[in-house]
Amino acid sequence: MNEIEIRNLEFSYKSGNAIPAFRIEIPEWTIGNGDFVSLLGPNGCGKSTLLKLIANLIDFTSGHIIIEGKNLNELRRNEVAKKIAFVPQKNFTYFPFSVYEIVLMGRTPYLNMMGFETSEDRTIVDQAIEVMQIGDLRKKGINELSGGEAQRVFIARALAQKAQIILLDEPNAHLDLQHQIMIFDLLKKLNDEGITVVTVSHDLNLVGIYSKKIALMNHGRIVLYGEKSDILNKKNISEIFKINSIVFSAAEGKSMNVLINPVSEKI
Repeated sequence: MNEIEIRNLEFSYKSGNAIPAFRIEIPEWTIGNGDFVSLLGPNGCGKSTLLKLIANLIDFTSGHIIIEGKNLNELRRNEVAKKIAFVPQKNFTYFPFSVYEIVLMGRTPYLNMMGFETSEDRTIVDQAIEVMQIGDLRKKGINELSGGEAQRVFIARALAQKAQIILLDEPNAHLDLQHQIMIFDLLKKLNDEGITVVTVSHDLNLVGIYSKKIALMNHGRIVLYGEKSDILNKKNISEIFKINSIVFSAAEGKSMNVLINPVSEKI
Protein backbone atom coordinates (compact mmCIF):
# COMPACT_ATOMS: atom_id res chain seq x y z
CA MET A 1 0.00 0.00 0.00
CA ASN A 2 1.19 3.51 -0.82
CA GLU A 3 1.70 5.77 2.17
CA ILE A 4 0.65 9.00 0.46
CA GLU A 5 -1.46 9.46 -2.67
CA ILE A 6 -2.38 12.85 -4.07
CA ARG A 7 -5.06 13.17 -6.72
CA ASN A 8 -6.18 16.37 -8.44
CA LEU A 9 -5.03 18.48 -5.51
CA GLU A 10 -5.64 22.23 -5.73
CA PHE A 11 -4.89 24.96 -3.23
CA SER A 12 -4.55 28.72 -3.53
CA TYR A 13 -3.69 31.71 -1.40
CA LYS A 14 -6.00 34.61 -2.11
CA SER A 15 -4.80 38.15 -2.63
CA GLY A 16 -6.71 41.19 -1.40
CA ASN A 17 -8.93 41.31 -4.49
CA ALA A 18 -9.87 37.59 -4.24
CA ILE A 19 -7.63 36.70 -7.18
CA PRO A 20 -5.38 33.73 -6.33
CA ALA A 21 -1.95 35.08 -5.44
CA PHE A 22 -0.43 31.63 -5.52
CA ARG A 23 -1.77 28.26 -6.59
CA ILE A 24 -0.69 24.66 -6.05
CA GLU A 25 -1.91 22.07 -8.55
CA ILE A 26 -0.82 18.44 -8.19
CA PRO A 27 -2.76 16.15 -10.57
CA GLU A 28 -1.11 12.99 -9.24
CA TRP A 29 1.74 12.17 -6.88
CA THR A 30 2.40 8.93 -5.03
CA ILE A 31 4.87 8.28 -2.25
CA GLY A 32 5.36 4.59 -1.56
CA ASN A 33 5.62 2.86 1.77
CA GLY A 34 9.18 3.24 3.07
CA ASP A 35 10.30 5.85 0.53
CA PHE A 36 12.81 8.58 1.37
CA VAL A 37 11.75 11.53 -0.78
CA SER A 38 13.35 14.96 -0.98
CA LEU A 39 11.31 17.84 -2.33
CA LEU A 40 13.45 20.41 -4.13
CA GLY A 41 12.72 23.70 -5.81
CA PRO A 42 13.32 27.46 -5.68
CA ASN A 43 12.02 29.63 -2.87
CA GLY A 44 8.30 30.33 -3.10
CA CYS A 45 7.45 27.38 -5.34
CA GLY A 46 5.13 25.77 -2.77
CA LYS A 47 7.27 23.10 -1.08
CA SER A 48 6.47 24.08 2.52
CA THR A 49 2.81 24.62 1.70
CA LEU A 50 2.58 21.16 0.13
CA LEU A 51 4.01 19.57 3.28
CA LYS A 52 1.48 21.47 5.41
CA LEU A 53 -1.34 20.23 3.18
CA ILE A 54 -0.18 16.63 3.61
CA ALA A 55 0.13 17.15 7.37
CA ASN A 56 -3.47 18.46 7.44
CA LEU A 57 -2.38 21.80 8.88
CA ILE A 58 -4.14 23.78 6.15
CA ASP A 59 -7.18 22.86 4.07
CA PHE A 60 -6.93 22.27 0.34
CA THR A 61 -9.46 23.66 -2.11
CA SER A 62 -10.24 20.45 -3.95
CA GLY A 63 -8.89 17.00 -4.69
CA HIS A 64 -7.79 14.16 -2.43
CA ILE A 65 -4.89 13.35 -0.15
CA ILE A 66 -4.97 9.69 0.83
CA ILE A 67 -2.90 8.47 3.76
CA GLU A 68 -2.47 4.70 4.06
CA GLY A 69 -5.65 4.17 2.05
CA LYS A 70 -7.81 6.68 3.95
CA ASN A 71 -8.89 10.15 2.87
CA LEU A 72 -7.05 12.72 4.96
CA ASN A 73 -10.11 14.91 5.50
CA GLU A 74 -12.02 11.94 6.95
CA LEU A 75 -9.46 11.32 9.70
CA ARG A 76 -9.70 12.87 13.15
CA ARG A 77 -6.83 15.11 14.27
CA ASN A 78 -5.40 12.57 16.69
CA GLU A 79 -5.56 9.87 14.00
CA VAL A 80 -3.56 12.09 11.65
CA ALA A 81 -1.03 12.82 14.42
CA LYS A 82 -0.51 9.09 14.97
CA LYS A 83 0.22 8.61 11.27
CA ILE A 84 2.13 11.80 10.40
CA ALA A 85 4.77 13.77 12.30
CA PHE A 86 5.60 17.21 10.93
CA VAL A 87 8.70 19.26 11.71
CA PRO A 88 8.30 22.83 10.43
CA GLN A 89 11.17 25.02 9.33
CA LYS A 90 10.36 27.58 12.01
CA ASN A 91 8.82 26.97 15.40
CA PHE A 92 7.33 29.78 17.43
CA THR A 93 6.72 29.23 21.12
CA TYR A 94 5.20 31.98 23.21
CA PHE A 95 5.37 30.09 26.50
CA PRO A 96 8.59 29.05 28.28
CA PHE A 97 8.05 25.30 27.98
CA SER A 98 11.02 23.17 28.93
CA VAL A 99 12.72 20.94 26.39
CA TYR A 100 11.23 17.89 28.12
CA GLU A 101 7.72 19.36 27.93
CA ILE A 102 8.12 20.14 24.22
CA VAL A 103 9.19 16.56 23.43
CA LEU A 104 6.41 15.18 25.64
CA MET A 105 3.91 17.04 23.43
CA GLY A 106 4.68 14.43 20.80
CA ARG A 107 2.76 11.93 22.96
CA THR A 108 -0.43 14.05 22.99
CA PRO A 109 -2.35 11.80 20.51
CA TYR A 110 -1.80 8.84 22.84
CA LEU A 111 -2.75 10.40 26.19
CA ASN A 112 -5.63 8.87 28.13
CA MET A 113 -8.93 10.64 28.77
CA MET A 114 -7.49 12.29 31.86
CA GLY A 115 -4.66 13.75 29.79
CA PHE A 116 -1.88 12.17 31.84
CA GLU A 117 1.16 10.49 30.36
CA THR A 118 2.07 6.91 31.26
CA SER A 119 5.43 5.37 32.09
CA GLU A 120 5.54 4.16 28.47
CA ASP A 121 5.09 7.74 27.24
CA ARG A 122 7.91 8.92 29.48
CA THR A 123 10.17 6.12 28.27
CA ILE A 124 9.51 7.04 24.63
CA VAL A 125 10.25 10.70 25.37
CA ASP A 126 13.51 9.78 27.13
CA GLN A 127 14.52 7.68 24.12
CA ALA A 128 13.80 10.53 21.69
CA ILE A 129 15.83 12.93 23.84
CA GLU A 130 18.73 10.49 23.91
CA VAL A 131 18.63 9.87 20.15
CA MET A 132 18.78 13.62 19.46
CA GLN A 133 21.60 14.09 22.01
CA ILE A 134 19.77 16.83 23.92
CA GLY A 135 19.77 15.27 27.40
CA ASP A 136 21.79 18.17 28.78
CA LEU A 137 19.04 20.56 27.62
CA ARG A 138 15.99 18.75 28.97
CA LYS A 139 15.37 21.18 31.85
CA LYS A 140 16.11 24.34 29.85
CA GLY A 141 13.36 26.55 28.49
CA ILE A 142 12.86 26.26 24.75
CA ASN A 143 13.33 30.02 24.38
CA GLU A 144 16.80 29.77 25.92
CA LEU A 145 18.12 27.62 23.09
CA SER A 146 19.91 28.46 19.86
CA GLY A 147 18.10 27.87 16.59
CA GLY A 148 20.00 24.64 15.98
CA GLU A 149 19.33 23.29 19.46
CA ALA A 150 15.63 24.10 19.17
CA GLN A 151 15.49 22.34 15.80
CA ARG A 152 16.79 19.14 17.38
CA VAL A 153 14.19 19.44 20.13
CA PHE A 154 11.33 19.63 17.65
CA ILE A 155 12.70 16.67 15.71
CA ALA A 156 12.76 14.78 19.03
CA ARG A 157 9.10 15.72 19.49
CA ALA A 158 8.35 14.22 16.07
CA LEU A 159 10.20 11.02 17.01
CA ALA A 160 8.09 10.77 20.17
CA GLN A 161 4.96 10.64 18.02
CA LYS A 162 6.01 7.24 16.70
CA ALA A 163 4.37 8.02 13.35
CA GLN A 164 5.05 5.98 10.22
CA ILE A 165 5.41 9.13 8.12
CA ILE A 166 7.75 12.01 8.98
CA LEU A 167 7.57 15.29 7.07
CA LEU A 168 10.41 17.74 7.61
CA ASP A 169 10.67 21.24 6.23
CA GLU A 170 14.40 21.99 5.92
CA PRO A 171 15.45 19.90 8.93
CA ASN A 172 19.07 21.03 8.64
CA ALA A 173 18.22 24.75 8.88
CA HIS A 174 20.20 26.47 11.66
CA LEU A 175 22.36 23.37 12.23
CA ASP A 176 26.13 23.17 12.05
CA LEU A 177 27.70 20.64 9.69
CA GLN A 178 28.10 17.94 12.32
CA HIS A 179 24.45 18.05 13.31
CA GLN A 180 23.25 18.31 9.69
CA ILE A 181 24.92 14.98 9.02
CA MET A 182 23.62 13.58 12.31
CA ILE A 183 20.05 14.47 11.35
CA PHE A 184 20.29 12.87 7.91
CA ASP A 185 22.01 9.80 9.36
CA LEU A 186 19.08 9.51 11.76
CA LEU A 187 16.54 9.94 8.96
CA LYS A 188 18.26 7.21 6.96
CA LYS A 189 18.21 4.90 10.00
CA LEU A 190 14.50 5.56 10.51
CA ASN A 191 13.89 4.97 6.82
CA ASP A 192 15.82 1.69 6.95
CA GLU A 193 13.46 0.68 9.78
CA GLY A 194 10.43 1.31 7.54
CA ILE A 195 9.55 4.94 8.26
CA THR A 196 8.51 6.99 5.24
CA VAL A 197 10.49 10.24 5.12
CA VAL A 198 9.63 13.34 3.09
CA THR A 199 11.93 16.30 3.49
CA VAL A 200 12.27 19.74 1.94
CA SER A 201 15.90 20.74 1.49
CA HIS A 202 18.12 23.14 -0.40
CA ASP A 203 21.25 21.06 0.17
CA LEU A 204 21.66 19.15 -3.08
CA ASN A 205 24.57 17.10 -1.75
CA LEU A 206 22.78 15.81 1.36
CA VAL A 207 19.77 15.05 -0.79
CA GLY A 208 21.94 13.23 -3.31
CA ILE A 209 23.58 11.13 -0.61
CA TYR A 210 20.60 10.18 1.55
CA SER A 211 17.40 10.31 -0.51
CA LYS A 212 15.96 7.49 -2.57
CA LYS A 213 13.73 9.66 -4.72
CA ILE A 214 13.57 13.34 -5.62
CA ALA A 215 10.63 15.53 -6.56
CA LEU A 216 11.42 18.79 -8.34
CA MET A 217 8.82 21.48 -7.78
CA ASN A 218 8.30 24.80 -9.51
CA HIS A 219 5.43 27.30 -9.71
CA GLY A 220 3.19 25.17 -7.49
CA ARG A 221 3.61 21.99 -9.50
CA ILE A 222 5.75 18.88 -9.29
CA VAL A 223 7.53 18.92 -12.61
CA LEU A 224 9.73 15.83 -12.19
CA TYR A 225 9.69 12.88 -9.82
CA GLY A 226 11.72 9.70 -9.74
CA GLU A 227 14.89 7.98 -8.61
CA LYS A 228 17.58 10.47 -7.60
CA SER A 229 19.97 9.13 -10.25
CA ASP A 230 17.40 10.08 -12.91
CA ILE A 231 16.41 13.46 -11.49
CA LEU A 232 19.58 14.99 -10.07
CA ASN A 233 21.51 16.02 -13.17
CA LYS A 234 22.99 19.15 -14.70
CA LYS A 235 20.07 19.78 -17.07
CA ASN A 236 17.37 19.59 -14.41
CA ILE A 237 19.34 21.67 -11.91
CA SER A 238 19.89 24.33 -14.57
CA GLU A 239 16.22 24.46 -15.53
CA ILE A 240 14.87 24.62 -11.97
CA PHE A 241 17.53 26.62 -10.11
CA LYS A 242 19.09 28.60 -13.00
CA ILE A 243 22.62 27.63 -11.99
CA ASN A 244 25.46 25.70 -13.56
CA SER A 245 26.63 22.52 -11.89
CA ILE A 246 28.66 19.36 -12.24
CA VAL A 247 26.95 16.18 -11.06
CA PHE A 248 28.72 12.89 -10.53
CA SER A 249 27.81 9.62 -8.87
CA ALA A 250 29.71 7.68 -6.23
CA ALA A 251 29.31 4.44 -4.27
CA GLU A 252 28.13 2.60 -7.39
CA GLY A 253 25.40 5.12 -8.09
CA LYS A 254 24.00 5.15 -4.55
CA SER A 255 25.25 8.67 -3.95
CA MET A 256 24.92 11.72 -6.19
CA ASN A 257 27.25 14.65 -5.60
CA VAL A 258 26.69 18.16 -6.92
CA LEU A 259 29.40 20.75 -7.49
CA ILE A 260 28.13 24.26 -8.18
CA ASN A 261 30.11 25.70 -11.06
CA PRO A 262 29.61 29.49 -11.17
CA VAL A 263 32.51 30.11 -13.58
CA SER A 264 31.21 27.93 -16.41
CA GLU A 265 29.29 29.16 -19.41
CA LYS A 266 26.14 31.19 -18.89
CA ILE A 267 22.83 29.38 -18.92
